[in-house]
Amino acid sequence: MQAWIVAMMERFGYAGVAGLIALENIFPPIPSEVILTFGGFLTVYAGLNVWLVILSATAGSMIGAVFLYGVGRSMNQERLEAVLAGKIGKTLRLDPKDVRKAALWFQTKGKAAVFFCRFVPIIRSLISIPAGFAHMEAIPFLLLTAAGSLLWNTILIWLGVGAGASWSRVVRYLDSVGGAVRFLLLAGGAVVLLLLLRRRKLSK
Repeated sequence: MQAWIVAMMERFGYAGVAGLIALENIFPPIPSEVILTFGGFLTVYAGLNVWLVILSATAGSMIGAVFLYGVGRSMNQERLEAVLAGKIGKTLRLDPKDVRKAALWFQTKGKAAVFFCRFVPIIRSLISIPAGFAHMEAIPFLLLTAAGSLLWNTILIWLGVGAGASWSRVVRYLDSVGGAVRFLLLAGGAVVLLLLLRRRKLSK
């Protein structure tokens, strides 16, 4: 799958980034870490603009999130779990327990889960569904999704920029650490990025 993702991004550039991230949101087994870190590398290798890559990825995140939010609004949890228990779930490589886990996150964390779950594999995508189940207001959902997606995309793409040709090492490292460590690393990266951008702005 990784080779296919890389080939699509090399061929279609910004549109490839947006399309793949939208698919990653709808079909969570597609790894966003590969898409985003390689997208960062492409800004060096193929001359893509890093901020346009970030915006493309965030647009793709929003498309996928809105689709799943619509799924949640159109059916209840029991019906969706029944659907995923059949052939559709096997095709999408999704298990009903993934939906239950996302619903539990939303029930315990509330609306904030829409933001914070953007850093948790699988749940990152599926958290949009229980938001739909709960008929969460559209504007808060979109704002929290956009904020969480933008932060996740920005950090991973800049990691890809920094890693260059070694971008795949970032993917392997993120795969090897737990969700809490991953969140702390990305939060720390966000702080460093903000400080660097502020220093660059002051220097100008």
